[in-house]
Amino acid sequence: MKRLYFLIPDTTIAKSIVDDLLLADVEEKHIHVIAKEGTPLDELPEASLLQKSDLIPALEKGAALGGVTGILTGVLAVTFPPAGIILGGGGLLGITLASAGIGAWLSSMIGVDVENSQLKAFEAAIHEGQILMLIDIPKERVSYFTERVQTIYPEVFIEGTEDYSSNVL
Repeated sequence: MKRLYFLIPDTTIAKSIVDDLLLADVEEKHIHVIAKEGTPLDELPEASLLQKSDLIPALEKGAALGGVTGILTGVLAVTFPPAGIILGGGGLLGITLASAGIGAWLSSMIGVDVENSQLKAFEAAIHEGQILMLIDIPKERVSYFTERVQTIYPEVFIEGTEDYSSNVL
């Protein structure tokens, strides 16, 4: 999946784009809108904490770092007796999994409070009243959906794209 980022000047145009995307079989859970606080979004699908924060990248990094730490700790524990006798191979796996879980949990607590780094470029425009739309679509259909959005709002410029895993929804 790819996530498209683009700015729209008002909610009327945003609503037209959302309606068109829904008609094109894009599920509402793949459409996200971010606007200045206090902007009435009516029926527009507002971005959740997953889109507004760095929760997912922090979770992935924490799990990876915790897993590596767990492997190293487990290898050390197995190498030095008497802990090595007690732990064995299952202990190594248990320490690795526990460390990955703890790392993911701790880093996700931090990531929830950190604004999504992809959104920093759009802060000024959102503060001025523009609406940021994020759309998650299949990679092979990026040009198709870009053209659909441009038929509704010809001045749109796709500000960026990023690879996005649909598994985190």
